[in-house]
Amino acid sequence: MIPLSVMPIKKELRKLYPVDWRQISAAVRFERARGRCEACGRPHGRIVCQASDGAWWDADAATWRDGRARALVGLSFPLEAIRTTRVVTAAAHLDHDPRNNAWENLKSLCARCHLENDRPEHRRRRWLTLRMRKALGDLFLGPYRNFTSL
Repeated sequence: MIPLSVMPIKKELRKLYPVDWRQISAAVRFERARGRCEACGRPHGRIVCQASDGAWWDADAATWRDGRARALVGLSFPLEAIRTTRVVTAAAHLDHDPRNNAWENLKSLCARCHLENDRPEHRRRRWLTLRMRKALGDLFLGPYRNFTSL
């Protein structure tokens, strides 16, 4: 049986997820995606060799694959650039809204692809956090001179 590991959910966001989230996540990851990342094709629960540029060894097909599951030919990596990693997939909300559990809004993604998918949202939240800190500095400390001081 494939382990049903679940990505940790922030405490303040838990109430936005439906009570049957585990079943929805399992259906997306193991029924629709057949236990693979829908972006790069990495298999859930397996340990794979991965190069520093994200290329990974697909043992089933005996070939290297890029981040979009395309077969790569004629590659050479220095041995120190290759590491092993355990693949864990999660059901990702493509629009970053945990209340939108429409089938087409969910995708089975490995941790690497999930972070890549969420990068713009993480940047937006970081920008917002910095602006909120600046506003607090202006409000309570007068003219704001340094982001790192708060």
